Amino acid sequence: MVLSKAVSESDMSVHSTFASRYVRSSLPRYRMPENSIPKEAAYQIINDELMLDGNPRLNLASFVTTWMEPECDKLIMAAINKNYVDMDEYPVTTELQNRCVNMIAHLFHAPLGENETAVGVGTVGSSEAIMLAGLAFKRRWQNKRKAEGKPFDKPNIITGANVQVCWEKFARYFEVELKEVKLRDGYYVMDPEKAVDMVDENTICVAAILGSTLNGEFEDVKLLNDLLDKKNKETGWETPIHVDAASGGFIAPFLYPELEWDFRLPWVKSINVSGHKYGLVYAGIGWCIWRNKEDLPEELIFHINYLGADQPTFTLNFSKGSSQVIAQYYQLIRHGFEGYKNIMENCHENAMVLKEGLEKTGRFNIVSKDEGVPLVAFSLKDRSRHDEFEISDMLRRFGWIVPAYTMPPDAQHVTVLRVVIREEFSRTLAERLVFDIEKVMYQLDALPSKLMPPVPPAPLLVAKKSELETQRSVTEAWKKFVLAKKTNGVC
Repeated sequence: MVLSKAVSESDMSVHSTFASRYVRSSLPRYRMPENSIPKEAAYQIINDELMLDGNPRLNLASFVTTWMEPECDKLIMAAINKNYVDMDEYPVTTELQNRCVNMIAHLFHAPLGENETAVGVGTVGSSEAIMLAGLAFKRRWQNKRKAEGKPFDKPNIITGANVQVCWEKFARYFEVELKEVKLRDGYYVMDPEKAVDMVDENTICVAAILGSTLNGEFEDVKLLNDLLDKKNKETGWETPIHVDAASGGFIAPFLYPELEWDFRLPWVKSINVSGHKYGLVYAGIGWCIWRNKEDLPEELIFHINYLGADQPTFTLNFSKGSSQVIAQYYQLIRHGFEGYKNIMENCHENAMVLKEGLEKTGRFNIVSKDEGVPLVAFSLKDRSRHDEFEISDMLRRFGWIVPAYTMPPDAQHVTVLRVVIREEFSRTLAERLVFDIEKVMYQLDALPSKLMPPVPPAPLLVAKKSELETQRSVTEAWKKFVLAKKTNGVC
C-alpha cells in the first residue's frame, strides 16, 4: 500500500516561487526584514528587479570591460573568496600580481636591469592608483623642500581641465592646489606650453592624459617632457610628469608603438593604467607603475606581520578580492602581444566604421581624433530645433546608452555625444547604431522643437469705430443708464 501525505504550507521547497506568498507582499526597502525567506524567493525577487537595469553590452558610455571569456569567468568565481591582502596565505596570487606588475612595466619601457624587478602595485582602479602616485609626488617634493630649508605647505599640481574627477578628488582630499589648463574651441586637451608656463617651485608634478575621457585624444607627452626638461634645467626645480594612461595605456603600445609617452621620456616618473578598461578585465583592477625605487618614498610603504609574515603594503584600502588580479594575468598570457594588438586594431576599425556612418548622415561634426582611444565623440551641426541630450534620451528606447555632456571650461558651450568602442562591440553593432541614430533623427524632425521659444498668441484686432458709430454707442449707453435710474427710483 502506498502511503501519501499532504504537503504542509511551511514546506516551501516544493512550491513554485511565483505561487508563494513572497511575491504577493513587498519587502521593506530600507530596513532589514524581520523574518527569513527561502533562498529561491530571495534570488527570484532580486533577479526580477535587476532586469530593469540596462544591458551592459549596450552601455556605450563606459570604458569598462563588460565581457570576458567563460574560462576566465570560471577562474574569477573560483577565487571569489580569496582576500588579496593575505599574501602569506595565498602566495601564488601574490606571485601573479608581481608578474602582472613586471609585464606592464616592460610594456611601458621601464628602465629595468636584467634581473631587476619592477616597482608597482595593483589597485581597485585608476582612481586609487592616481591617489598613490600623487602622494608619492607630494612626499618627494616635501622632502626636497625640507632639505633645502624652504616652505613646503603649498603644493600644487597641474592638469588640463579635461581630467577625470579623480584628480579633483586627490587635490581636495590631500590638500594640493589644482591648477587647470583651460580648454578652447577645437582643442579639448591640455596645451603643453600653457601647462609648463604654470609650473612653479611648488609644483609637485604635471599630469598628462593618454586618452582623454571627453574625446579619447592623446595629449602630447613628448612635447611636455621636452618643454619641462628645458624649464627644469633653467630653474633647477626637477618637476616630474605623471601619465594618466587609464584608457590609453593598453592601446598605445599595440596601435602606436613608435609614440613616445612612457618611461622612454626621462621626466615621466609614474604611470597608472586601468586593467578594467582596455586591459580587458571586469571592473575592479588598476595598476600604478613607478620608474624606479627612488620615485616611491620608502616611508609611504607599511610593513605588517599580523597575517603570518612580513608584508609590505602601499594601498588606500586593505582587504579586496583576488579575482581581478587573476583575471588580469589570464588576459596577459592568454592574448599576449599579438592578441592585444588584434583586439585593439578591431576596436579602432569599428570606431572608423561608426565615424564614417555618422559623417554620411551629414548631421554631425566629429569631435574625436582618429589617433587615440577607439571612440567616436560627435555633436550636431544644427542645434536650432533639437540638441544632443534629446538624441541620448531617445536612443535609450532602442536599448543604447550613449551619454551626452558639455565640455569643461573654457569650451563648456560645446555639447557632444560619445560612443566608446570596446572589445565586444562588433561591426554589425556599429552599423546598427548608425541606423538607429538616423531613425532617431527622423523622429525628432517630426516633433516640435524643445529649444525654440513658444510663439506668443496674436493680439486681438479691434476695428476702429467711425465718429458716427462712437456717438451712437455713447447715446445708447446713456439711454440704458437713464432707464435704469427710472426703474429703480420712487415715483
